[in-house]
Parts: sequence; structure tokens; C-alpha cells
Amino acid sequence: MHSVERIGRYRIERRLGTGAFGTVWLAHDDTLDAPVAVKVLADNWSHRLDIRERFLSEARLLRRAASRRVVQVHDIGELPDGRPYFVMEYADGGTLAELLDDGPLPVAEALRLTASAALGAAALHEAGIVHRDIKPSNLLLRTGPDGTPQVLLADLGLAKILAEASGLTQAAGSAGYRPPEQAEPGTGIDARADVYSLGAVGYHLITGVVPGAPGKVVRPDRLRPGLAPGVRRALLRALRPDRARRWPDARAFAAELGRLTAQPRPRRRGALLAAALAAVAMTGTAWVLWPDGAAPAERRIEDVTGHVAADVPAAWAGQVRNSGWNPAVLGLRAGHRPGFAVADDLAKWQDLDADVNGVFVGVLAHGDVTAVVNALAHPGCHYDGARDHTLERWYGRVRTWSDCPGGGSVVEAGLTPPDGGGQPQVYVQIRTGGDSAAAEGVLRSVRIAG
Repeated sequence: MHSVERIGRYRIERRLGTGAFGTVWLAHDDTLDAPVAVKVLADNWSHRLDIRERFLSEARLLRRAASRRVVQVHDIGELPDGRPYFVMEYADGGTLAELLDDGPLPVAEALRLTASAALGAAALHEAGIVHRDIKPSNLLLRTGPDGTPQVLLADLGLAKILAEASGLTQAAGSAGYRPPEQAEPGTGIDARADVYSLGAVGYHLITGVVPGAPGKVVRPDRLRPGLAPGVRRALLRALRPDRARRWPDARAFAAELGRLTAQPRPRRRGALLAAALAAVAMTGTAWVLWPDGAAPAERRIEDVTGHVAADVPAAWAGQVRNSGWNPAVLGLRAGHRPGFAVADDLAKWQDLDADVNGVFVGVLAHGDVTAVVNALAHPGCHYDGARDHTLERWYGRVRTWSDCPGGGSVVEAGLTPPDGGGQPQVYVQIRTGGDSAAAEGVLRSVRIAG
């Protein structure tokens, strides 16, 4: 269809996406004055009766599920050339895959979205259907009445009736989300196949990485340092290669994720709210207190070896701890490396409820600082997004959070040589009680001696 204007009574507005067997269009139902999504069988498959039947089967299965957690089908019809189409509700929030474009999600939000997806899968299973291809691109987001994103399970092109799935002979699913029993033909499956896929979705949302092959999945807390043990255990249980050791069903998995989300956040002083905040647990006890009185706009701060330095606003330089740090707090190889922390009150650094202004700068000898920064999160703060930034002496991966519980902002940055060389690498965290406008100048000022 090169110049589509209408499909049945639906006025076409734009293409939403194209898959292996069809195209989805955003359309408007003028009769009901509502946006809808219209899926049309691709022209190159119109002659294949088996593909046509699979296409129509998806619409029937969506109707059979009859759940608000699964995309609803409102209508079905044929184009003048005989190709079938069906009309679905429109999800205005895109997909979880698009949400991942900005990196991993805050843990609580990732758990909530995964639990919602699991309840959608449970609705399918209770209707006697196994999805077989749950992944972020098949999980749609719809804005709820209260403005909260709600998950809709979509794309049942590979779905099967559970009573028929025990004798499946065709491999199906997507790499990283596919359980081992779906990877080989001739293996029967049940609802626990979708539990594996849901675990992979949760893993991806939390770590920003698609899990490895079944049985070779890296522990999520190694990619997201500081991840609660309960979250790690819940995800890895869902990802067990042996389905007998997984969660017994999607509803049980959803219940556990809900329980983990509802757990109160520790309120003790210095609580580790995100792995990066532990970076100021520096070795040594060297402190410098700046005297009161007139001061320049910026102060040059460096570690005790003089290896790393940066310019920070003078108002932030009330206290300095500059005797180095241990990258193990970020899940990297342990050791003592040059680094410093400077703030108006370092005692408040690890508490996102506190109003504090300061900078942490640490040199890395091993690992990938960009991957470290991509894996960090600050629950309770609003994630503003990520950018890759070329500075005078650095290439920087910069991620920013605002509206933290204390009203401030957090900037995380990984600095690498702009020429693509591996060393030196520098990890920077900046906290401000207001906006993060000063962060740019701090990042530009970072210097490594030698």
C-alpha cells in the first residue's frame, strides 16, 4: 500500500511499524472519534493461506484473552484486494523497547512494569494461551487515567493454545528472551516458557542488557551494582534453564515483583540508594576544610598524589576527602586508585533526601566506565536522559536525574579519551541542590597528570 488514506471506516494517519507479516497503522475512527491501530497482512504474504490463517488467528487469540492487560481487538475486515486486517486499541506510550533507548530504568519502575507484563501473561495463560515471544518490543505502554504507564501485551503472531503447545515441533521466540525449550524443535512447552521471557524482560529493564544464553546469564547485580539480593534472586529464578525450577506461573512471579516493589526503602543515614553513591567511601582520612570569607568563583581540587584534578564552584568546596578510592564499590576490580570527593557537607553525600552540592572524581585502571554509568540508577529521582558529549579533553557519556527526594540533581559521567584510546578513564558524579548547570564546567575541567 503506497498511498493509504482509509482502511474500511478508519482514516489512516501514519505508519506505526512493519513486521514480518504485516504493517500496523495509526488510524482514526471518525464514528467513535477515537484513535485506533490497524494491522494489515503484508501484500507479499497474501497468497499464502497458512500465513493468512496465522494472521487471523492472532486476532482471535487477542479476543479470546479478553483482558485489559492484553491489546483489545475491536473489528476485523478485508481490503478490496482480499487482504485481512484487524483493528486494535491504540497504545499511546510506545513500547518498552523504546523506553530502553535511554538506558536501564529505575529498579522500582522496572519491577512495576515487569509485574504488569506478567499479569498480562497470566491473563493469556488463564485463557489457555501461551505467547511464546514476550520481549520489550511486544509490550506496549498506554497512559492510564492517573497518568501512570500501563503495560499491554501485544503481538500474538507466535502464540498457541496451551492444549496444543505440548506437541510443538517448530522453534520460536527471540534470542535472549527465548527459553531453552523453545530453541529446539520437537520440544513441548507450557506457560513457564513465558515466565522465562518475562524474567528476561525484567533483567533487560534493570541492567540495560539483553540476558545471555540460557544457563550463561550474568548475574544482574554484576551489571547493576547495589541491586537488592531479592531482586537478583527473583530474576534468576525466572531465568532458570530447568523450567521445573522457575516460578510456577506468571502470577506468582508478578506477586514476588510486587512484594519487592512495595518494600520500604531504608532510611538510615548513609543508606546506599544507588551504587555510585558509595564511591565516596574513600580510603584514608585526609580532610581539608576551607576557611570562611571571600573566595574565588572556583577552586582547583586534586587528589593527594596530584594525579587527578578538577575545578568546582568555590561554594561547594567546604570539605575535601582526597586520599583515593576503591573501584570495587562500582563492581569493578578492587584496588586503590587516585580520586577525591568535595562537597559543602560530605556527611550528606549518600542521602538523596539531603540537600548537598559536590563532586566525586575517580580514575579507573580496569573495566568500562561507560558501561558502569549506563547501569546506574537513582530511585526516587526523575531520569532526564542520557547524552554523549565531546569535551575539549574527553569524550563523555553523561546521564542526569532531577527532582530527587531532597529536591536536587545527580549527574553521572564516564570520561574517556576522545581519540578512542582505552586509558585513562574517569568516573564523575556531581550532586547539586538545584539544577545541574554547573556540571558542564566541572566535566570540562577534569585533568589527568602525566
